[in-house]
Amino acid sequence: MGEDTTLNPQKFAVIGAGPVGSIVAAFLAKNGYDVTLCDILAELLAPALDPGITIEGAENLVQPVTRVCQAVDEIADNPPDVIIITVKANALPLIVSAIEGFYQEGMSVVSWQNGIDTELEISKTLGNKASMRAVVNYGCGLKAPGHVIMPFHHPPHYIQELDPDSKDAAIAIAKALSQSALETAHTDQIISMVWRKAVMNACMNPVCAVTGLTMAQAMGDPIVFNIVDSLVKECIKVARANEIDLGWDFYPHAIAYMRNAGNHKPSMLMDIENNRRTEIDYINGKFVEYGERAGIETPYNITLRSLVKGLESR
Repeated sequence: MGEDTTLNPQKFAVIGAGPVGSIVAAFLAKNGYDVTLCDILAELLAPALDPGITIEGAENLVQPVTRVCQAVDEIADNPPDVIIITVKANALPLIVSAIEGFYQEGMSVVSWQNGIDTELEISKTLGNKASMRAVVNYGCGLKAPGHVIMPFHHPPHYIQELDPDSKDAAIAIAKALSQSALETAHTDQIISMVWRKAVMNACMNPVCAVTGLTMAQAMGDPIVFNIVDSLVKECIKVARANEIDLGWDFYPHAIAYMRNAGNHKPSMLMDIENNRRTEIDYINGKFVEYGERAGIETPYNITLRSLVKGLESR
C-alpha cells in the first residue's frame, strides 16, 4: 500500500505571494517540503525562485520555493496534498471555483486569512471535508516583491477542520507547520478565535483606512479612540447575541492589545493607499450581517463599512 499522504502531507500549494503567503511558503520550503507559490502578479513571484523569499524582523531567512505559477489552474500540474489560501477574502469565490476544476478527494484547503466565515466560502464549493480554517498570529508587510518585514511572530497559530472526519488531516498539517518553525496547534475553538481576532480587525482596520492614521496614532488620539471603543463594544454585543464565546474579560484584553499594536499601518489602510479592494465585507460587513441576524443594530459598523466602500469606489 502507498503512503497515506493526507496524514503526512509533503506537497503544499500557497495561493497568494503577498506577505502572509510568502512567510508560510518560505518556512515550509525551508523544512524541505515541496512548495508551489501561486499569484497572478509575475513581479511578486520572480524573487521567490531566485534569490528566494527574504524575511526580516522577528524571523530572518532567505528561502527559495520549489516552483511558482500565475494561475490557480496550473497548480494541477503538481497536485498538492494541502492548498493554503492567503489572498484577500474578496477573491475567494473565484479561487475556490478554480480549485474545484482539479480538486481530488483527500486534498485539504486551508483558509489562512482574515475575516469571518472565509472557510464557509471554501466549503460551499468543495464541501466540509476539504475545508479548514486557521488563525495566524504574525504581523507582516511587503517591503518589496519577495521581501517581507515581519514585526512580530506570536505562535502558536491554530487550525481546525470543518468536518470531524478530517481531524487527523488537520492535526497532520499542524505538525508539518510546527516542524517548519511556524508552531501550529490543532483546536476545537477556532470560531471563538476567528471572532476575537475579527473584532480587533473591525475596530482598527477601517478606522485607520478612513483616517490615514497608524494603529498607535488612532489609539493615542482621544477623539478617534472613542470610535474604536464604540466599535469594540458594538462588535462584542453582536458576538454575544450570536452565542460566540469571546471570554468574559475580552473587552479589556482587546483594548490593551490594540494599545500595544505599534506604529504601523494595518492592511486595510495599505490597500486604500494602493488603490486595492479591501476585505471590509468579510470584517465589518460580517458584523452587520450577524447583527441583523440577531436583531442587534450596528450603526458604527455600517458607517465604517460605507466609508471604506466610498474610498474603494473613488
